Amino acid sequence: MVIKILGTGCPKCKKLEANARQALEQAGIEAFVEKVTDLDKIMDYGVMMTPALVIDEKVVSSGKIVAIADILALIK
Repeated sequence: MVIKILGTGCPKCKKLEANARQALEQAGIEAFVEKVTDLDKIMDYGVMMTPALVIDEKVVSSGKIVAIADILALIK
C-alpha cells in the first residue's frame, strides 16, 4: 500500500500525515507514506485544494484533514 499526502507542507498537511501514520500504526498495516510537495505533481492528481490524501493512486480526500478513524476505514 502506498499513501501519499499532497500539499506544500502547511500545518494542515503535516496533521494529515500524522493522522495517516497513526491510522497505519493502529491498524498494524505496513505502508509506504510519501509526501508530495511539487505543485505540478499535485495538479496531476486533479487536486485543487490541499491537503489531499491518496491511497494506492486514488484521491480519497482533498481540502480537509481526515480523522484517524476515517483513514482506518479507508485503508481496511
